[in-house]
Amino acid sequence: MCGILGVVSFGPANQLLYDGLQVLQHRGQDAAGIVTAQGSTFHMHKGPGMVRDVFRTRDMRNLLGTTGIAHCRYPTAGSAENGAEAQPFYVNSPFGIVLGHNGNLTNAEQLKSDLFRQDLRHVNTNSDSEVLLNVLAHELQYHARGFRLDAEAIFKAVEGVHRRCRGAYAVVASIAGYGLLAFRDPFGIRPLVYGQAQTEHGTEYLVASESVALDTLGFGSVRDVQPGEAIFIDLDGNFMSRQCASHPTLNPCIFEFVYLARPDSVIDGISVYETRLRMGESLADKIQREHRDIDIDVVIPIPDSSRPSALELANRLGLSYREGFIKNRYIGRTFIMPGQATRKKSVRQKLNAIGMEFKGKNVLLVDDSIVRGTTSREIVQMAREAGANRVFFASASPPVRFPNVYGIDMPSSHELIANGRDDDAIAREIGTDRLIYQDLEALVDDVRSVNPAVLDFETSCFSGKYVTGDVTAEYLAAIEAERNDDAIARRGSTASTTQLDLNLLETG
Repeated sequence: MCGILGVVSFGPANQLLYDGLQVLQHRGQDAAGIVTAQGSTFHMHKGPGMVRDVFRTRDMRNLLGTTGIAHCRYPTAGSAENGAEAQPFYVNSPFGIVLGHNGNLTNAEQLKSDLFRQDLRHVNTNSDSEVLLNVLAHELQYHARGFRLDAEAIFKAVEGVHRRCRGAYAVVASIAGYGLLAFRDPFGIRPLVYGQAQTEHGTEYLVASESVALDTLGFGSVRDVQPGEAIFIDLDGNFMSRQCASHPTLNPCIFEFVYLARPDSVIDGISVYETRLRMGESLADKIQREHRDIDIDVVIPIPDSSRPSALELANRLGLSYREGFIKNRYIGRTFIMPGQATRKKSVRQKLNAIGMEFKGKNVLLVDDSIVRGTTSREIVQMAREAGANRVFFASASPPVRFPNVYGIDMPSSHELIANGRDDDAIAREIGTDRLIYQDLEALVDDVRSVNPAVLDFETSCFSGKYVTGDVTAEYLAAIEAERNDDAIARRGSTASTTQLDLNLLETG
């Protein structure tokens, strides 16, 4: 889960890209980067941290040019401690290319070996995004006519990427002296949308992970980039697109609608906000069918992403809806923080209970999901400390029992609280009097009902079914060994203190 942007404009691109990253900050808090193109010269600034902390006025002044790409990073493969893995990545052979990637390649290790042994290319980091960049660079070299590119060669190169790469990837890339390229994997797992703005000089284009970036920057949404499709906009603003995959199918990640995306975004024609309202309706119906015995005085959401579901649930059941927790907006998402101790501490720093909304009441807490259970356990305890008589807990999504391998850093299955436990056991673990999960079938129906044209979804973290068909038990064991908290702690203790100076990179 990262945020990516690409722009072709007639004015300076730096401010557009910076503002777009601010809007997509929820998609990645680990690092941020912007590259602008001025003719055949790239200007880059990137580094670890939030967007507001990475860029200063002097950095923005150096980001010259009217086209560019940007990225905010949430690490899934590679190391969060390594500043060299901030994106975009750059190669200068055979063409100057910068690339930003949202997703995860499931065959990255095999590709890295092939690049070294067959393509004679060196990958310098552990990031699968650098692997993808080098695959693209090799395919461009193979299909180029001498040392010149045209749209045909670029689309052929993307076809080659689709043949070689497995997993989920939404990509923006800038090719020095040519223009902006964007494409989406053949399964359409990670989101990508583009829009345009009419100016006195002509049409400007913006590509982004979510439609909210188009809205806030004044671009009208045209449509989502289709699974397997590539779009190319040259430096004169000429727009071209082509389907580059043999058998594309649309399988958007359902967790985008549960948690990841902003509620004001529309992904593949599906309003995120509307899906969350419908999740609340389905959850209310389940309570009426299966949990009529519980006496609820008040419904309280866990801010922020569960609010629409909690509100609709309360309305459907005729219950009072109250804001019982105040959120400190300067604390990052605990779901994507490494290490159990850090996550547990951050919950108390992030949320504080309003005692009058809990004292003497039977409270139904509503959250979007339960992953490790750390946040849920702390929140239930906070409700009890605030004086709640009984504390019930409802999740707007089903139990998360399986790792996600397509760009969401869900941990080792052994660290998922629902792994190997039934609902009663999970309720005991988090300390609630009753636990109510959304059913997977209901969740899929809720999202599909907003746009019935979308038939299938990527639901692996709930179902254990991986749509790309290449995820083996051996692969899952390998990523579990890499992602578990003990491995993260070991990497943190051995991380080098040496950081590359990435303040500005210019290439000709």
